[in-house]
Amino acid sequence: MGVPSARAKRYQVVIIGSGFGGLTAAKALKRADVEVTVISRTTSHLFQPLLYQVATGILSEGEIAPATRLILRNQKNVRVLAGEVEAVDLKAQTVTSRLLTMDTVTPFDSLIVAAGAQQSYFGNDQFATYAPGMKTIDDALELRGRILGTFEVAEVTTDRAERDRRLTFVVVGAGPTGVELAGQIAELAERTLAGAFRTIQPSDCRVILMDAASAVLPPMGKKLGLKAQRRLEKMGVEIQLGAMVTAVDYWGITVKDKDGTRRRIECACKVWAAGVQASPLGKMIAEQSDGTAVDRAGRVVVETDLAIKGHPYVFVVGDLMSVPGVPGMAQGAIQGAKYATTLIKHSLRGRDDPSNRAPFKYRDKGSMAVISRHSAVAQVGRLEFGGFIAWLAWLLLHLFYLVGFKNRFTTVVAWVIAFLGRGRDQMAITNQMIYARVAMATLHARGLDALTTAEQAEREASATDGAQATSPKHQAAG
Repeated sequence: MGVPSARAKRYQVVIIGSGFGGLTAAKALKRADVEVTVISRTTSHLFQPLLYQVATGILSEGEIAPATRLILRNQKNVRVLAGEVEAVDLKAQTVTSRLLTMDTVTPFDSLIVAAGAQQSYFGNDQFATYAPGMKTIDDALELRGRILGTFEVAEVTTDRAERDRRLTFVVVGAGPTGVELAGQIAELAERTLAGAFRTIQPSDCRVILMDAASAVLPPMGKKLGLKAQRRLEKMGVEIQLGAMVTAVDYWGITVKDKDGTRRRIECACKVWAAGVQASPLGKMIAEQSDGTAVDRAGRVVVETDLAIKGHPYVFVVGDLMSVPGVPGMAQGAIQGAKYATTLIKHSLRGRDDPSNRAPFKYRDKGSMAVISRHSAVAQVGRLEFGGFIAWLAWLLLHLFYLVGFKNRFTTVVAWVIAFLGRGRDQMAITNQMIYARVAMATLHARGLDALTTAEQAEREASATDGAQATSPKHQAAG
């Protein structure tokens, strides 16, 4: 590995994933004498930190998830393949992906795995039916449907207990995603929906942010956590810490407090933002290496050069890698991808010695979390600050990392409408948004692939329609 394969004229680099790590890696190889194949289960590059704004009607999905193929269309040495990676064979140096019923085998000389992470329910995957996470565009659109839909049902119901249940929102997980989402649900009810209903007052809704930990925003420290907590409480958000969710169902959740007591919260809308689990690809790759392990979250414990043992040109970056001191954020993925592609380019020039590589060094550029309009908290090195200045810094930073001038421009317009006014442009919801995931999960539980099943049903319907059209009775009627 590391020497161009005889199977192809040019050195083959395969990148799994189109997130921050995958896209950065592909762009970094623009001028390298390589052929790059990006394989991704989605067709877009998702700017995940702004998903909660899609869920609460501020931004459209297109503004934060441009098509990967269009981003890279001018980079002629890149091919983009849609599909789910089914297998990685390190010995044969191939990646097998599947789209519908079609399998594609792609050879590689170097492999960069940037498959990211998914929501973790800590062994209670059944919770997902009633409490969707916040990791994909589908998640965000479903949550928008659930959040706005519950106000509509509350307006119609005449049962007081059911109305209270419908107007109770629970966000599980007090990290950045949970804090941002809880704040925006409260602002949505207080500002955007004010005066839009006749039976209910949206501002009377109950928003609860809970976590089994003892603080809000634990990674950002006590000072900023308390600042965020006070701001949320001022907005009317209930903060419940030391509260572990033990059961989730259609009607609500069961919580176990730190003193051991159990209680029930009746709520219609539940959101899970409490943990992440690495892609199963991590374990698949580690098992083929010369002793590479995975941690409790399924992340690959890579070497100091982000490679796996025995395979110096198989790199793992982003949320899928386990490196001390590197958080699962965009910067870790971006810096890891740049490091890995630099080694690949060095190898092409004969300047890479896998046994004597300088180790990957992560540069911490800080972290931020927005709480509400005009309020955020930020940590940059030893500097900690919050309020309006932190909010402005958050806006500018996120604009910088959005892909494309058009997306930046329309995002600024949407922010002006939402933060200076009280409107939100993305308030449309459908039943399909809310229930499609559950329907697809039902098919999966029956051992059926949802996309393949849907296409097969369409084929069968077409065959039936064709048979009817050629029947003597149909022809006579014509």
